[in-house]
Amino acid sequence: MTAKTFAGLEDTLAQELKNLGAGKIQPGVRSVAFEGDLGFMYKANLALRTALRILKPIAEFKVFSEDDFYRKLYAVNWSEYLDENESFAIDSTVHSDKFRHSQYVTLKAKDAIVDQFRNKTGKRPDVDLNQPKVRFNIRIHNQSCTLSLDSSGSSLHRRGYRESTGEAPINEVLAAGMLLLSGWRGLSDFLDPMCGSGTLLIEAAMIACKIPPNLNHAPFGFENWKDFDPDLFALIKEAQLKKVQDCRYALIGYDISKEAVSKAQENIDNAGLSDFIQVYKADFFTSEKFTEKHLQLVFNPPYGERMAINIPDFYKKIGDTLKNQYPDTEAWFITSEKEAMKNVGLRTSRKIKLFNGPLESRLLQYKIYSGSKK
Repeated sequence: MTAKTFAGLEDTLAQELKNLGAGKIQPGVRSVAFEGDLGFMYKANLALRTALRILKPIAEFKVFSEDDFYRKLYAVNWSEYLDENESFAIDSTVHSDKFRHSQYVTLKAKDAIVDQFRNKTGKRPDVDLNQPKVRFNIRIHNQSCTLSLDSSGSSLHRRGYRESTGEAPINEVLAAGMLLLSGWRGLSDFLDPMCGSGTLLIEAAMIACKIPPNLNHAPFGFENWKDFDPDLFALIKEAQLKKVQDCRYALIGYDISKEAVSKAQENIDNAGLSDFIQVYKADFFTSEKFTEKHLQLVFNPPYGERMAINIPDFYKKIGDTLKNQYPDTEAWFITSEKEAMKNVGLRTSRKIKLFNGPLESRLLQYKIYSGSKK
């Protein structure tokens, strides 16, 4: 199988797969290949925090022309995966001199599927881009073509808890990746001082409580497959739920916007995590550390892309607040603003390249010591 992810999270996803028990793990570009049985595919969809999709290859072949591509797809026995009265969708990615447009590849593949059913049964399945019964994935790299079933259905970042979003919400998979990269395991107090709609807080709580992130993702693509085993799936889900635990530390969120706090609370309630997370309307720049123990901060400050702020002044305030009001703290935040990094005025301990949507960004770590570093 292949798990898809964001650039920069491949090694994090590979480690997740290793922890789950996958075999033959091979990180790639925005993906990780691995092996596992049917039950492991169910478990991977439920439990992986940094995967966007889990693809199961069903055919691999060389393609040398558009006609060759059509003929080889037409030769696939599509009735193994789909009935003529069901709907389907195709996602394509193309890196090839022969095939330059993924949309064209998708249309050609759709023709092959529809033509085969029409010639065999006189009927044809329909294309449904929103809620297809079965979703296929086609990847062409040079002359190699891989046809896969998408076991996830809709993207796994759709956790099912986020109904309300702020102006610049962070993707759930990216949020989980940031937290895992920061070393967050739920073993200290936690603060998101600019929490927006609460995504980082919710993902942090799910990591701390060992809650499967995709428990409310519905339905998975594999639930519509002909070989779906509901008893096995129920068994896998039950085994994952037995690992759930309480979090013994405080998880706190601040936001200066009353509306954002309201949205965050709504999403926290949807996730069933209101016992573990508190959110407050507060200005981080006038706040002080709420605990004498070690504190971890992970946050997604405004970039200036979608929210108008004075970048130099804003990021200088972040640095000053951390230095003066948050001793014995480990702070991580993501930004695409190179100038912003200079204005923080603190030495970074780590810089990790990530992408927040199309924006090349850096996840920055700052260790704030009480007294001198020495």
